[in-house]
This record gives sequence, structure tokens and C-alpha cells, in this order.
Amino acid sequence: MQPNNRADVVTIGESMVLFQPMGDKGIKYEPLFTKSLAGAESNVAIGLTRLGKKVRWISKLGKDSFGDFILSTLAGEGVDVSNAIRDERFPTAVYFKETKSFGDPDVYYYRKNSAASHMEPSDVCMEWMEGARHLHVTGITPALSENAAAMIRKTMELAKDMGLTVSFDPNLRRKLWSEEEARRVLLSLIPLCDVFLPGVEEAQFLLGHQSIEDYGKRFLEMGPKIVALKLGEEGSIGFIEGNTVKAAPHVVKNVIDTVGAGDAFAAGFLSVFLDEPADMTSSSLNKALNRANIFGALATQFRGDWEGIPTLDELNALVLGKAEVKR
Repeated sequence: MQPNNRADVVTIGESMVLFQPMGDKGIKYEPLFTKSLAGAESNVAIGLTRLGKKVRWISKLGKDSFGDFILSTLAGEGVDVSNAIRDERFPTAVYFKETKSFGDPDVYYYRKNSAASHMEPSDVCMEWMEGARHLHVTGITPALSENAAAMIRKTMELAKDMGLTVSFDPNLRRKLWSEEEARRVLLSLIPLCDVFLPGVEEAQFLLGHQSIEDYGKRFLEMGPKIVALKLGEEGSIGFIEGNTVKAAPHVVKNVIDTVGAGDAFAAGFLSVFLDEPADMTSSSLNKALNRANIFGALATQFRGDWEGIPTLDELNALVLGKAEVKR
């Protein structure tokens, strides 16, 4: 890696090829499907890149056309993919998403024995973190396999040793592992992060039924300096030592697809955190939460996982209420 290859953020995790029915007949009857990219960490990478941050994405992909598609899509969005590993022994994962007229979409994963599930602690190297300021990980990759979980832990520990700040979104995926293992592993990773980004349902899963304020207090006691708790339609609430900040939701008329909203929230929050990570005040926490709420809400307006994330110019125009001249 070149010495001047700077990165604001490094993120690591599995990305998959996403197929969705083109019409409204559902997977069973629809003959035509659209193809896109999906993955929590790559969603965050694209979101941060659109906000002007330099992002390095790391994963393990099969040496197949699906892997080629993922790399070309991310590179086309400006994400650095030079550290991605290709493994001809295992395939790139795919999944299908079926949007319904009510509730969250149904998703069907085909990722067992995927290349990313074979990421190992031995894959981790200092080169991943060189020139970087921050590491972002989620709880999805540890759910893929024991070796992937050990790799994420080692990566977080290395980042801390090298002076990077670390954010962690539990991003609970119940289909991938048992509740007991998920709770144990996710709780064990919280002390390794500076910024913890759970949803209220994930907080309940990890700690049981408690008040919102107690969730913030308990998570801060585990080690993070900042906790940003997503409250869904009620917005979000942030906790730092001695202060609690509530941010109102960004209201949208119709929710089309909720998948990817949490990743957009993380990108919006981290884009502010990265500008002042050492001394986030109540004012900057409020700004981060409000931007995160806007990003999370806008992500629900598109069927794709990341396509609706705005650029910095589009965000500023939205905040200022200025419409772009179209013709």
C-alpha cells in the first residue's frame, strides 16, 4: 500500500448479489429479476463516500462473476476495494428479497460456505488499517462462522492498538445463528468499540426489557464513549458521558423498503462523528443524530439497499429546503 493512501474509514464484511422480482407477483411467480449489490458494510461505505469520505472496504469474494460485479459496483461508487481477497475455492454469496405490500420484506440468504464465511484471523494485517482513522464493523460477519467472528475481534483489537476509533452496529440477523450465541458474541464485542449503534429491538435482545435511558447507561458502562440508539418512527437518542440527546425523526410519507435504513443511519452519524471524534459535544451529537435520521428515512424510499442514499450536495439542499433546478 502506498504511504499516502489515506482512508477516513475502513469497513469489513460480506457483500452479496441481491436479486429482486421486477414485478409484483413475488418470487414464486415473477419470471424477471433485477440484480444489485447488498451488504451492511458496503452500504455504509457507499453512504460515507457520497458524503465526501474516503472509505476502504475489505472482504473475501469468490473468483466468479458475482465477485467481479460487487467489486466493479463499489469501485464505481468511489470505494477503495484494493484490499479485497479473492478465493477460487468458495462462491460469492447471493440473496433474494421479496417486497410485500405490508411490513418488512422477506429475505432469503444463500451464503452458507461463502467465501466471506471463510475469512480467518490470519487474513488480518496492518495494511488494512494503514493511513486510516476509523474502523466500522457489524454483527453480521461474526454470525457467518466462528473463524469470521474471531477475525472481526482481531480486526477491532488491531484497530484500537493502531489508534483508530471503532464503531459497531450489532445488525442482528437471527437467521444466521442461535440467539444464545448471538447474544454472547455481540456483548463481547461492545467493549472494543467507541461508538455503538444499536436499534431499540437489538438493545432489548441484548439486555432484556429496560427503559431507553437504562439501555444508554448500561451500554456506556461496557466501554463505548457514544451510544446512538435507533428508535424507528420516534427518531433516535444519543448518550455520551453526562448527556442525553433526543433527535426527532425525519418524516416520510410512504415507506417502500426498510432494508438498509440502519446502514444509512450509521453512515449519516459517522460522517459527523469523523469530523470531531475526540470531543463530541451535545451539539455535535444532535447534529449527528439528525443527519442519521434523515439518511435512515431516505433509505426507505427506494427498493435497493443503498441506491437512495443522497450525496452531500443533495443532503445540504434538503436541509436548506432548496430544490435543484431540473430543466
